[in-house]
Amino acid sequence: MTGTEGEVGYYGRPVIKEPAWIWSVPAYFYAGGAAGAAAAFGEIAELIDRDRYGELARRCRIISLAGTALGSGLLVIDLGRPERFLNMLRVFRPTSALNMGSWVLVAAGASTTGALLFPKSRALAFASAVAGLPEAGYTAVVLADTAVPIWQGTRRSLPPLFVASSAASAAGLLEMARPDPGSRPAVRTFGFVARIAEVIASKFFERDARRVARVGLPLERGLSGSLWKASQIASLAGLLLSLGKGEGRFKRALAGSLSVGGGLAGRFAIFYAGFASARDPEATFQQQRADV
Repeated sequence: MTGTEGEVGYYGRPVIKEPAWIWSVPAYFYAGGAAGAAAAFGEIAELIDRDRYGELARRCRIISLAGTALGSGLLVIDLGRPERFLNMLRVFRPTSALNMGSWVLVAAGASTTGALLFPKSRALAFASAVAGLPEAGYTAVVLADTAVPIWQGTRRSLPPLFVASSAASAAGLLEMARPDPGSRPAVRTFGFVARIAEVIASKFFERDARRVARVGLPLERGLSGSLWKASQIASLAGLLLSLGKGEGRFKRALAGSLSVGGGLAGRFAIFYAGFASARDPEATFQQQRADV
């Protein structure tokens, strides 16, 4: 329906409601994602050479457990009370991304704790990695499973972006933690591949968001636009640093910090872009007409 002065919607009002989530949700997306990627990388490294990469795997699991615990706490902050999180575990609903995500968090936390307490258990280490894979990117499915135009329109490119960004952030955290000399080449390679994947995935995400011009506007203006630009600059700078010569401590720490900051800014940019997109009735109608 068209309102006054050519506005789209009912008197220019939003067609859909803004999400009810608060700031802790994108922080939870980030913490859980990095935790999942770290768990998966640690298991892969240990499978390649347990003697050489045993300490690296242990550090990965520490990061994973810390990120999962922090992410769970941030989710509880959004829910308001801890029992609401427990209530989400009363059912097992494969058709609900949010419900499945709650079970992934529990499985990741339990298996990673077990892998740290019993480092010789291959079953627990493998379970931690298996839970870490969906933990790294399932939150993108939670966003895509909404009517928010920019999230729904990027439903194919958003999960790969979240996974790549989570991997880059996990590598950044390892670099900032000063990996032991024997594991530095592995961390460097992991970070390099993850950063390239993140930069490429972000371009596919932008392409999908801009298939309908109005839908992609939040990536260009306002708070979400500023955060997105900052994220892209930080991620690209981290990649360029990792391409350069030298293995200095400062360089590793700076590259790691840029990846961590870029990934965090990216999560908040996508989160707030969703709010701006939901407030724009024209974005909703244009996306529906384009059928993308």
